[in-house]
Amino acid sequence: MNEIQLLKQWVEESDNIVFFGGAGVSTESGIPDFRSVDGLYNQVYDYPPETILSHTFFMRKTEEFYRFYRDKMMIDGVKPNAAHFKLAEWERQGKLKGVITQNIDGLHQMAGSKEVMELHGSIHRNYCMKCGAFYGLDAIADGSGVPLCSRCGGTIKPDVVLYEEGLNDATINRSVQLIAEADVLIIGGTSLAVWPAAGLIDYYKGNKLVLINKTDTARDTKANLVIRGKIGEVFSAL
Repeated sequence: MNEIQLLKQWVEESDNIVFFGGAGVSTESGIPDFRSVDGLYNQVYDYPPETILSHTFFMRKTEEFYRFYRDKMMIDGVKPNAAHFKLAEWERQGKLKGVITQNIDGLHQMAGSKEVMELHGSIHRNYCMKCGAFYGLDAIADGSGVPLCSRCGGTIKPDVVLYEEGLNDATINRSVQLIAEADVLIIGGTSLAVWPAAGLIDYYKGNKLVLINKTDTARDTKANLVIRGKIGEVFSAL
């Protein structure tokens, strides 16, 4: 039995699957992983992505932050891929209990998933830092410069977790619960290098830990099944 067949068997037999995904899940939808620096940043921006996407940078150089954010984090016309749709299908079938994602693009919800833990927030939610008014994606995407609240004139901030900021406690707690209770834990499209998110998988107690990634991860030796490949292509075969 090959890896795909074994994974298919585990999925068919389980009604308590949890999926943990990273940037690789979205790259197949055309969203670039900003960590794979392509040289473009050096030509266009004076700072590395990790610096720009920090709380300090947002507060000090808000306009430059938004120039990068609109250009690199808000990609027009992206649609869910096979991985997103397969996970939503499993949820409808009662097999998948939840998706835990490091991505901020909202593609899981677009595909139909309901139980989605967004560890790093979402570009679809934005709030005024002064009065707390809520704004959708368009409030950022349709403008230029620093977006300001139409009610009070305060600066609007994306509900995404920047470097130097902590993760949401409720989201972490629910993610821990899902992982701890899972029968099958599938991790896809992540090298498991970003903490504290990567540490969440230590709460898994089962014996069906599946790692799907194009390259080696820090946890390959801990997995019960390792599949090398693109997450969308692997899920298409299930």
